[in-house]
Amino acid sequence: MGYVSAVPPPRTEADAEPEATDGPGGRRSVAVALLLGALGATVVLLASGRTWARGTAAIGSDSLQLTADGRAVTGLPAALAIVGLAALVAVFAVRGRSRLLVSGLLALSGLGAALSAVLGSDGRRVLDAQAARTTADSAAHVAGLTHTTWPYVTAAGAVLILAAGLLALRFGRTWPAMGGRYERDGSPRARTVAAVDPDRPEDLWKALDRGEDPTGDPGADRAH
Repeated sequence: MGYVSAVPPPRTEADAEPEATDGPGGRRSVAVALLLGALGATVVLLASGRTWARGTAAIGSDSLQLTADGRAVTGLPAALAIVGLAALVAVFAVRGRSRLLVSGLLALSGLGAALSAVLGSDGRRVLDAQAARTTADSAAHVAGLTHTTWPYVTAAGAVLILAAGLLALRFGRTWPAMGGRYERDGSPRARTVAAVDPDRPEDLWKALDRGEDPTGDPGADRAH
């Protein structure tokens, strides 16, 4: 009759976290998240460099056309897109709760970029400053203010980053980590012991430096 213990076996890291999957569903969610995150960040970075607002400044009897790109209006969407890209890469470099936190950062960077693109798209302040510099009149204001669709394109790209973050929050625990494909299990790898020639003193010294017993006694290694 075998020995039965009332003490439950200790939980291991493999028991605490679900195993990474290479199934079709896991691969699909990884591919979609990577595509959405990379595409969204690219759209935000490109669209935030386009003209968001136009206006005119009066100089005597003439008027001068003024424009402001997205990064002059608000640099927040572009900055958050870079944060999102970094978080997208970091998702695959961490595990457990750290992956959950990084996935949340990815989603929040997309949400923040979208809100800042929509709420900060006016551009009047930037164009007023341009008008004041152009006319050398601190009281000058831009006239005929118009807006383009680029702020909303920027927001659409940010929504893609948000979607990638939500996918990471939902399925990220089943995604493999960096280098996880090459890990078979949690057991330590077998150490290859170099052959020792007892007739060569240099081999004996090298074995002792490695902490091995050149006589071949297994109990000696355990004593170290």
